[in-house]
Amino acid sequence: MRMPIIAGNWKLFNTVREAQELVENIHGLIGRIHDREVVVLPVFTSLYPVAKLLEDKSIKLGAQDLFFEEKGAYTGEVAPLMLKDVGCSYVLIGHSERRKYFGETDVIVNRKVKAAIEAGLIPIICVGESLQDKEFGMTIDVVSRQTAGALKDLLASEIEKVVIAYEPIWAIGTGKSDNPSSAQQTISGIRNIIASMTGDESANKVRILYGGSVIPENIDAYMKERDIDGALVGRASLTAESFARIVKFEQK
Repeated sequence: MRMPIIAGNWKLFNTVREAQELVENIHGLIGRIHDREVVVLPVFTSLYPVAKLLEDKSIKLGAQDLFFEEKGAYTGEVAPLMLKDVGCSYVLIGHSERRKYFGETDVIVNRKVKAAIEAGLIPIICVGESLQDKEFGMTIDVVSRQTAGALKDLLASEIEKVVIAYEPIWAIGTGKSDNPSSAQQTISGIRNIIASMTGDESANKVRILYGGSVIPENIDAYMKERDIDGALVGRASLTAESFARIVKFEQK
């Protein structure tokens, strides 16, 4: 049985004070939970202050990115062990905005995944197709390439621990979410790709999330699908009430 996970990507929003207030409000609404994981992903400057607030809470902390080197002359970057040191359990890798605006390739994503695992962080690896890819029927081809590229040279035991987030680029922040059955079909395809690399037993342990305009009104429908193990939430994670409702989705 895969533990469901709801992760809130706060992107480039919230000062330290706003981040602290948001996480306290979220905790106040959801309390302590045991049958699902909840992760918040603030900006780097808020990680340590938020971590201090989460020390006695069930909400886990993640970062939005990392660099693949441990240390060195890499001005502006943050190393995996630095994230671990401030209290992170998770790290987002390969988000479409990183690929689009910062030129991240499948090779870079793979290096970051390996670095995260080496540091004891759980990578949440983003994959997803553009609207043009979708219109040309290339969805499975694109997410298969990205998934295989991100997991290249990893052991099955390492792959079992990662989280994959399927986020169709055309659905991110647009209000045009993929319908649950279509998302299930794509996510099932992603699991098949993983199975071809590790075997069915390991592939069935990997948690795969849906992301892209996830809101309180559609989370229950997604979570009824067999292969969807949670959600990567963007805009709706910036409001405590909406994120808490998503966290409280109805179980399968």
